[in-house]
Amino acid sequence: MTTLNFDKLNGLIPAIIQDAATNRVLMLGFMNREALEVTRKTGLATFYSRTRRQIWTKGETSGNYLKVAAIIPDCDGDTLLVKVNPQGPVCHTGNDTCFNEINRNSLGFIEYLESVIESRKDEQPDSSYTAKLFSAGNKRIAKKIGEEAVELALESETGSNERLLDETADLIYHALVLLASRNLKFENVIDVLKNRHADSKASNEQIDNFKRGEKQWGK
Repeated sequence: MTTLNFDKLNGLIPAIIQDAATNRVLMLGFMNREALEVTRKTGLATFYSRTRRQIWTKGETSGNYLKVAAIIPDCDGDTLLVKVNPQGPVCHTGNDTCFNEINRNSLGFIEYLESVIESRKDEQPDSSYTAKLFSAGNKRIAKKIGEEAVELALESETGSNERLLDETADLIYHALVLLASRNLKFENVIDVLKNRHADSKASNEQIDNFKRGEKQWGK
């Protein structure tokens, strides 16, 4: 376990606040030991104000709390990465982030959803639908994927865009559950896609080179 170093900044440690779902950096704050203790105890990001010289919890005035998902120290123990689920805009200006960025990264939500699915593995079957799927085993999960794939195909022919998106979401969710049951990640699927793209690109380049050679030989 990394020992935290509060001495570099006279009792303070920088805390980089990152959205657990989108991976966007939301803000930078400072914590002293008390603020960190309150954060861990309440599950709400709490900081030390260098101007007011007191601790404060983000959202205590606006209601836009930062619910903590994880606290990760860096290799030197002198900076914290705090992953949170924000309950509204983070910046006091009303912007999503203090860096004036829109807090949206839809693909990043896949990683967050994977972590939620993974946490359901060891739960009792009646605690959630995901836990029930894991308890039923891979055959049941595979059957659900087949059912969702058929429903998606049907919606593509006759359904609305809204229903098409709903069925696509159902299929992807059950695919993520199946991957998790085999200790695999969506990242592994992306690696396969990348490799296929690289192979296809290389193949196309070979064809292009061959065609260029044909033209030269035909002169």
